[in-house]
Amino acid sequence: MADTRHCKVLILGAGPAGYTAALYAARADLKPVMIAGPQPGGQLTTTTEVENYPGYPKGITGPEMMEEFREQAERFGTEVIYDLANEVDLSQRPFKVMTDGGVFTTDALIVSTGATAKYLGIPSEQRLRNKGVTACATCDGAFFRGQDVAVIGGGDTAMEEAQFLTRMCRSVHLIHRRDSFRASKVMQQRTLANPKITVHYNRSVKEVVGDDGVVALVLENTEGGPDERLLVTGMFLAIGHEPNSQPFVGKLNLDETGYIKIARPGTTYTNVEGVFACGDVADKVYRQAVTAAGTGCMAAIDAERWLAEHG
Repeated sequence: MADTRHCKVLILGAGPAGYTAALYAARADLKPVMIAGPQPGGQLTTTTEVENYPGYPKGITGPEMMEEFREQAERFGTEVIYDLANEVDLSQRPFKVMTDGGVFTTDALIVSTGATAKYLGIPSEQRLRNKGVTACATCDGAFFRGQDVAVIGGGDTAMEEAQFLTRMCRSVHLIHRRDSFRASKVMQQRTLANPKITVHYNRSVKEVVGDDGVVALVLENTEGGPDERLLVTGMFLAIGHEPNSQPFVGKLNLDETGYIKIARPGTTYTNVEGVFACGDVADKVYRQAVTAAGTGCMAAIDAERWLAEHG
């Protein structure tokens, strides 16, 4: 039988939200234990340069930033365990979390498992990730100032990304595999009226061309026409994110796309008392490191106060 261990506060996920929650919980003497999950450091570990996080005027790489977050959390007593949570039992307290390495029980649970950006899955795209291929215009748009770029997608997010990029890029190509958009009418109108945006209907990306950086995209005509070559230096994926909430299906209230619902606006409380959610697993709007860290702080304070109220 797997060993069982109890802790006051258990944190699932080791991104900006999880590490910030750990820092605050540790400073409150709650002796938090963190299960780092499959990608310690979260999405930032796949980001080469971070220039929009306060306190780093010269910028920093994502992995370096997450290493500093970890060191700070551990300095105050957080225990980071490199393990993967597979199943949770939230039916009674203490809550139970089953991992590859054992079983943890906890008085309060902070869920900061993040979300994963959806990619097309073609080999050349994966080879050029962070070399011109990215899934966050807000994070990386400034690196493409004065350049020609492409946005992939047809929803509101794709159009928001395209319009944002027109502020700094020379031109933006919006590539959509269908002949009509699923975005809201107002977003379509704004996009189509923007002279810096060119829409390519019925097109999908067949290949991303480049060695050390993107130089072009090969577009496939979904209606059977010949392939086309589009000269761009950046490709922004805007085809959605997948919240890492699978262990909580049927255990916590999730929205239609799998994000954890916050039960009390302005807090991190879920529908289960003693379980708190922070970061991208509960945020489909902002998805930034700084907002994730902010909600991580909130989750630790919410957990601390909730534990005090419940003895």
